[in-house]
Amino acid sequence: MTRKVADCRKFPSEMNCTLTIAGEEEEVVRAASEHAVSVHSHTDSDELREQIRAGLETEKVPA
Repeated sequence: MTRKVADCRKFPSEMNCTLTIAGEEEEVVRAASEHAVSVHSHTDSDELREQIRAGLETEKVPA
């Protein structure tokens, strides 16, 4: 299984958030959008979810 990662450290924020979310793509998009709304005061929208999806990275697995 390939996991996707959303890392708040890659986005500028006033609070210097360090949260990282990893899992299957849809799980990560859902959790990251909920986090963006509840912690960073973003508005939940299709545009927000697409921005999150575009910023996802594939988890690097140690060899």
